[in-house]
Amino acid sequence: MSRLAQTEGLTDIQREILSTVRDFVDKEILPVATELEHRDEYPTAIVEGLKELGVFGLMIPEEYGGLGESLLTYALCVEEIARGWMSVSGIINTHFIVAYMLKQHGTEEQKEYFLPKMALGEIRGAFSMSEPGLGSDVSAITSKAVRDGDEYVLNGQKMWLTNGGTATLVAVLCRTGEAQEGVAPHKAMTTFLVEKEPGFGEVRPGLTIPGKIEKMGYKGVDTTELIMDGLRIPADRVLGGTPNRGFYQMMDGVEVGRVNVAARGCGVARRAFELGVAYAQQRHTFGKPIAQHQAIQFKLAEMGTKVEAAHAMMVNAARKKDSGARNDLEAGMAKYLASEYCKEVVEDAFRIHGGYGFSKEYEIERLYREAPMLLIGEGTAEIQKMIIGRRLLEEYRTQD
Repeated sequence: MSRLAQTEGLTDIQREILSTVRDFVDKEILPVATELEHRDEYPTAIVEGLKELGVFGLMIPEEYGGLGESLLTYALCVEEIARGWMSVSGIINTHFIVAYMLKQHGTEEQKEYFLPKMALGEIRGAFSMSEPGLGSDVSAITSKAVRDGDEYVLNGQKMWLTNGGTATLVAVLCRTGEAQEGVAPHKAMTTFLVEKEPGFGEVRPGLTIPGKIEKMGYKGVDTTELIMDGLRIPADRVLGGTPNRGFYQMMDGVEVGRVNVAARGCGVARRAFELGVAYAQQRHTFGKPIAQHQAIQFKLAEMGTKVEAAHAMMVNAARKKDSGARNDLEAGMAKYLASEYCKEVVEDAFRIHGGYGFSKEYEIERLYREAPMLLIGEGTAEIQKMIIGRRLLEEYRTQD
């Protein structure tokens, strides 16, 4: 086991879960990840294996058929999975966010109906906030839901749905009220639990998933649009049963999602370090392994330090959330640092590989295309810095 990225204070159960996931990654993901990624092929066999391990129900309470584990346990598992192939961790992340939102905000009927099937991976989740023209400005969404008797009618276009095709349950944020002077826009938004068939095209009346968006990296997992045109949703599929609370519900989900993205950054960075430090000992120049050249040792020192620092911040953010305390500051810092450090560690590993790093034969080429997604997923670095700055000013406000 690597000396880097170790976590103190874990229980025996947590260590056993992590060991099981780590073995699965080494045996079932790493040997096939690059080949599947190059083909942009959905990792069906890997997903089925993770279902059998219970990963899809890791944080779902035991009363609903899950393992009832903590956010920390989940984040550490995600770190291991992302070390194998980041796309697989993305498949789990959106599912996890929807399950978390249901656990925290759902009605008892919604929990009893969805969570046991989600724990088994029979229902798989995706969530949808972003739209083609708004980016990180969630308060400016234009998708609308209008009440019509016992139903809502939804219209609008959504963008960047991870698992948009394979998911059978999508948490969709829509506007449910008109803009009013003196009323914040986010107070007129509602989260709807939209059930659908997997696949592309019209997946239920009024709901279309056009197809996969072609991407530079983050392949295998399907990223899609979602188009609602007269989509009718029963009123009992409003998350929590009460409209106009959707923005807060989504932000709660995104907060834990940022811990997940930080964990993914830690996993990818750790794999890049492993590849870089191994190659540096195999490649010879000027009569000795390049690892013996001071310039390469400096790179390895910086890479290892960044892997360790990002892991520590991710663990701190997860533990803060598990304690029940507000963790938007810690989650923002962890997501920001881990994604930036991931990019830097991957690039340094790429440089250590020299010309071979540019070849698709080597795994680092895949990581080099995957790392940039973490810079924008669950909020860009700029958004994280806005959150961090505002929270620091709250904490350190001086008296007038």
